[in-house]
Amino acid sequence: MSNIMTDADLAADLAKAAGRILLEVRDSGLLDGAALGKTGDLTANQFLVRALRHHRPEDGLLSEESRDTEERLHKSRVWIIDPVDGTREYGEERSDWAVHVALAVDGVAALGAVALPGLGGGLVLRSDKIGEIPHHDGPPRLVISRTRPAAEALSVAERLGGALLPMGSAGAKAMAVVRGEAEIYLHSGGQYEWDSCAPVAVAAAYGLHCSRIDGSPLIYNQKETYMPDLLICKKEWKKTVLDALGI
Repeated sequence: MSNIMTDADLAADLAKAAGRILLEVRDSGLLDGAALGKTGDLTANQFLVRALRHHRPEDGLLSEESRDTEERLHKSRVWIIDPVDGTREYGEERSDWAVHVALAVDGVAALGAVALPGLGGGLVLRSDKIGEIPHHDGPPRLVISRTRPAAEALSVAERLGGALLPMGSAGAKAMAVVRGEAEIYLHSGGQYEWDSCAPVAVAAAYGLHCSRIDGSPLIYNQKETYMPDLLICKKEWKKTVLDALGI
């Protein structure tokens, strides 16, 4: 990789490379379960952090697996990464996990890449290379957590007569909407900035609605990295979903 690489290319290449590293660790067969998940997290994080420090030394950095500091709060450009989004799914050798690499500029998810290494030899969706989302006729499909489905999502699905699609990581669920496998991803069980920044950058680039579940904007690089909720949906469903939520 070169120092003249664009931010978008850097994000995509890093997400793809981290995904390959994670597959190699998993395919070694030397670890499984929680031990595999923890090792994968730490290994991918070390690679991503060192690569970003090398290629973008002046930018801020926020990672799920690194100690946070207030230095990033004084930066306009901050990389927000999740080395393994869906550590449980990765450790269980499922396909619904992801790698997130995003750049937030002045609090906005400006660009990002989401790698889905477990799908089709390693799929990478990126904010600068978008396609058309397949059309779906009929009731909406909602992706929900396979372990802790949000009560609000279940309520909205019931009110809209929607179908529920249980799935693992936040990135996998968000990209299911981008890929046309669902129309709505509504989460209210609490997340952190690294869970949604890259998926939101990609989803917004594809023309999807992205916000908090009260319709307010998603703001990144905050001192408090906890983000209570998230809505990603096709724009034609925005008003219906917010109305169903009573917003």
